[in-house]
Parts: sequence; structure tokens; C-alpha cells
Amino acid sequence: MQLEKVSLNEINKLQDICIEAYTKNFAHHWEENGLELYLEHQFNLERLKADLKNTTLNYYFIKVNEKPIGFIKLNLRGSLDNYNKNEVAELEKMYVLPKMKGQGIGKKALSAILQQMKAIGKKVLFLCVIDTNTPAINFYKKLGYQYHSNTKLDIPLFKEALKGMHRMFLTLKNN
Repeated sequence: MQLEKVSLNEINKLQDICIEAYTKNFAHHWEENGLELYLEHQFNLERLKADLKNTTLNYYFIKVNEKPIGFIKLNLRGSLDNYNKNEVAELEKMYVLPKMKGQGIGKKALSAILQQMKAIGKKVLFLCVIDTNTPAINFYKKLGYQYHSNTKLDIPLFKEALKGMHRMFLTLKNN
């Protein structure tokens, strides 16, 4: 597994893996044409270009044998109650193609991200996960993440029963 920061000249490759990985993991979470609207909103070229130019957002390819099999979107100025924004990073998105799951790739990718966050002085990494996604919640718990609070997605056409979210966080220890 290799984790590689995405550059602006790789925007088309980023768009492709974002759409493929998200769709293969979450297409069944949407009503009507909600998936198409979400993909267009989140992963259109203008949005990705703006994100890649934003110094507080980083995208990474998760690669195996030099081929993207997933991606990470990291916000370097996350907002979490009781923490200074400069100390917190948010794992906004991490999606791996379903056929690649169960091989320790997500764990390795997160480990690499954690090392980077420690190196730049972050004290906390947090994320949100759908509260009915037990496999993902258990995955994060095994890695030491703790429950912080609940929130709810405010996204049109996302299935109502799946809008509940757990905020989870990991305190980064300096080794």
C-alpha cells in the first residue's frame, strides 16, 4: 500500500477514483437520483480543483501496485468541541474499493496519515461514520478511536434511516 498526496495535474484520476470508490460503497444509501446529484456536487472538477488549491485540505490516493484503489480527504483544520482548530484534523472521507477491503489497507493508510498529523503538531484526528455502519465503527474502535457525539447528515435524498452519524476521535500521542 502506498499513500500519495494528489497534485492538481492528477485531478481527472482523482475524480475517477472518488466516483468509483464512493459509488461502489454507498450507491444503495440514496433515494431517487440522489447519488448522481451528490457525485456531481462533491466530485465535479471545479470543486476538486478548489479543494486541491485549498491549503487546509489534502487528498491522497491509496494505491496498491501503483494503481489507485481508494482515496482520503483530510481537513487540516477540523472543528471539534473542546479543541483548538489548530490542534484538530478531520478525516472527511476515506473510501477503499470493496474488493480491496479486509486486507489491512485502510489500517495502513490511516497509520500513515496519523504519522503525518503528529509531524505537523496535530493532537486529535476525528471523523464521522454512519451510526448503522457497524463494521466501520468496529474498525475505528480497534484502532483506538472513541465515541465523541452524535450528529445528523443534512443531505437531500440520502435515506433518512442512514442520516445518523457518530463523531469519533483519536488522541494523537507523540512517540
